[in-house]
Formats: sequence, structure tokens, C-alpha cells
Amino acid sequence: MNKTAAGRRTRRGLLHLVLPAALALSGCVATPQPGITNSDTPSHTVPGPAAGVATTSAPLESTQASNKAPVYWIGRSNNNVFLYREFRDVSEEDNPITRALRVMMSQKPLDPDFFTPWQNPRLLATSISGKNVITVDVSADAFNSNVDADMAERAIQQLVYTATAAGASAGLTDTGQQIQVVILVDGHTDYVAFNRVRLGSPTSRSAGMVAPVWIIDPQEGTEVSDGAVKISGRSTVPGGKLRWEILRVDGASKTPYLDGNITASADASKSGLFNLALNLGPGEYEVRVSQVDPASKVQDLNVDTRGFTVR
Repeated sequence: MNKTAAGRRTRRGLLHLVLPAALALSGCVATPQPGITNSDTPSHTVPGPAAGVATTSAPLESTQASNKAPVYWIGRSNNNVFLYREFRDVSEEDNPITRALRVMMSQKPLDPDFFTPWQNPRLLATSISGKNVITVDVSADAFNSNVDADMAERAIQQLVYTATAAGASAGLTDTGQQIQVVILVDGHTDYVAFNRVRLGSPTSRSAGMVAPVWIIDPQEGTEVSDGAVKISGRSTVPGGKLRWEILRVDGASKTPYLDGNITASADASKSGLFNLALNLGPGEYEVRVSQVDPASKVQDLNVDTRGFTVR
């Protein structure tokens, strides 16, 4: 056995928590109720692709040597709602998956355009089985928000994306296989989350939930000291055309400063990624990136923005 495999198995062993009668209950079948969907089968209320939006999930995060946790949030884009990711500083308490989920449930996003319907839970624990299944056991107080069916389904996917991202980036899961998440509430299955979604079934990332355009760097509030600003991100349309714009920010005023077009990578290993390097003088800025509407009906299609400072 090589050192990498041994280290991964050791970390999995450290993660494995005993959850009371957890998976033994997963075979229970509940009688369907009107207006309630199952976590593993999102309803038709989750919208199909809009113009220029591919129905894909974000590529699974790669292993990284960092104490930053990948956390997904909910954000609006045009007339739709998607998942967006931030990397957040976390403490060394708990395991990487629990840390990421606790940030998702108890903190606010860096970007004011994002939000979360989750509440800080009294209890939260996670474990990983040898079959690439992450089990999350959370107390019922995490669901103390009044949301509609669409938002409830997105909130469950927000948890699934965050848990799988944290497991993959920490090297705790086999990224060559599908990763699923089982959500228990106080150790039991069949809880109806937000009074909308029945939990307990193994659930994977659902296609079409992730943002069509997504700025990875800079993160909201980043400071750049030398004026050399590197902007990177991802589009769900490999080879698709993107429009970018830099605005100068002065208080509540935003003035167009630079703009241009760029093409997202069509390379299979860098699918949808885009990069842009600019030299900017000191000041406050906002970068905006959007897809180019092939029908030319919308000027800024699926726009994402980030605010940053150059010192």
C-alpha cells in the first residue's frame, strides 16, 4: 500500500463517527404525501436550462493542501436561483466535512449577493462509509426557516454540494466514484426538511443547480497589493463566449472602467474555465462576468460579480 492510500484510509478512520441506528433505518419507506418530494428525486419545480445554460453539476473539487473549506451558498442570477461556492477559513475543530457544513449553517456568505436558509444547529456530525457515502446527522433546529418548495430543494442540494466538496478537497472520498449524501435528523430518516423535502435516501449532486457563470477569484472583499489582478472562473458552457467588465467603485457610485470578451475553455481537462489578467491602479473595483446571449435578447445573461480592492 502506498503512503497516499494509507493516509487517506487513516483519515477516513478518524472521520468515522458512530451514528445511532442511522443507516439501519434507511430501508423504511414512507407513504408519499402531497407537496412533499424526496431528496434524491427533485421535483419538476427545479427549472430546466435557460438559454446558454448547460445542465451540469460543478466538477468535483480536487484535493488541496489548505485549511480553507469549500462552502456553497444560494444566489440569484437574472430570474433564477443557483448555487455558488466560496472558500472559507475554518478552525481545526471537527473533521473537514463537519467544518464546512457548520460554516454553511452558522455564518454569512462573504458575498452579499448570496444567502442561506440554514440555521445554526445544536448538533452536527458526519461520517463516511467505504461505499463513498457521506452521512450527515443534524438536529432539527437547522431547518427553522420558512421557505417554498423550490428553495427547500436548493437548500438540500446546497448541503450535498458542500459535503461532497469538503470530502473531495480533503482527500477523504474516492473522486473516481459517485459520492452520495444521506441526511439524518436527530439520528433518524424520513424527516421532512423545511416541511417540503423528505430526507434519508442517498442523494447526489443534481444537475443544473450550480451557477452558469461563477467567479472563483478574486473572492468578495479580496485586497490586491501590487495592482496585478488575476480573475478566474467557470462557465457551464465549455467554449462559450463571456463578457467581462470592470467597474470603479466610489461609495454607492459604480463607473464603467474596462470591458471585453473572453472564451471559456473547451478543453476537457479545463472545461468551462476562464482566466483574465489586468493591471489596475489603487482603488475599489467590481468585476462582472456574464454569458453572451446567443439570441442577443439579454445583455448580461447569468451575471456574477465580485468586489475587491487594489492597494
